[in-house]
Amino acid sequence: MSSNAVRIIKLIARKLGQLVVVLFCVTVFTFLLVRLLPGEPEDLLVPVSTDTADPEQRAIIEDRKEQIRADLDLDDPLPQQYIEWISGFVTGDLGNEYTVSSTVPVSDAVGDALPPSLQLILYSQIIALLVAIPVGVIAAYRQGGILDKIANAGAFGALSLPNFAIGLLLAYWIGVRSALPFGPQGYTPFSDDPTEHFQQMMLPAFSLALGQIAVYMRLLRSDMIQTLQEDFILMAKSKGISNARVLWRHALRPSSLTLITVAGLSVGTLIGGTVVIEVIFGIPGMGELIASSIIGREFVTLQSCVAIVAIGFVVINALLDVLYTILDPRIRNA
Repeated sequence: MSSNAVRIIKLIARKLGQLVVVLFCVTVFTFLLVRLLPGEPEDLLVPVSTDTADPEQRAIIEDRKEQIRADLDLDDPLPQQYIEWISGFVTGDLGNEYTVSSTVPVSDAVGDALPPSLQLILYSQIIALLVAIPVGVIAAYRQGGILDKIANAGAFGALSLPNFAIGLLLAYWIGVRSALPFGPQGYTPFSDDPTEHFQQMMLPAFSLALGQIAVYMRLLRSDMIQTLQEDFILMAKSKGISNARVLWRHALRPSSLTLITVAGLSVGTLIGGTVVIEVIFGIPGMGELIASSIIGREFVTLQSCVAIVAIGFVVINALLDVLYTILDPRIRNA
């Protein structure tokens, strides 16, 4: 095994060790969200006063709260509660959301909400990268040209509009007023009807992607301008390599590290953008679930959603670190 491969393996192992520590801290924090709220957890999960209830209803409420204490192991020490909670979380048991008369598994709600959100984020990132990369590369190559000026002006305009404003405009002008086959609301699973699925997802995906296009394009353009002035680019040109090959093969790769960083971080921040977009377009995803959990005081559901988003964010950043090591020799040789 070469020394380069050994160095890469050691770096990946160290980063995976750091990932375990960060994941432990993240899961401990989200576990404590319910336990450290003011008052008893069972009173928060079933916020029904027994003062005005009749004796029979009061007994039902008290029995319900005792059941919650038993289900959440609230009488056990905190470390043992954490072990029970994380064991269930890893196996897909996210607990239950309680009312006086019903018990709803949180895993069912999250399982239904996660695919639409992941699809929306994936589509928006694909759209953003497919548009931003060629525009950023050409704008850098033609620095100061007409395309460069148009791209910069468009980027400033896109950054000035929030996601929800873009979503409302697209939903009205394209989804309602135009004859284009893009529905303003609703969600159809891909497995049921792929055509209708994409027709319904394109407007919300583009609403999220527009701001990302502006950010990605400007970052790539800036890095490409610097890279095109490097000695190895001049050497490649002096060897008679075509401009297209120089741009897409030699200059794009070292210029993409910042773009990869921001694109990875955007996956986590896009969850915040999906909250409003999913409500506008009627998509039953994680954003809508988080919003309804906050409004309905569904703390167990909110805790699970926060844990999933935080873990996803941390794992994506760890994968980016590994990708840096593979893409850029300067990092693994540092």
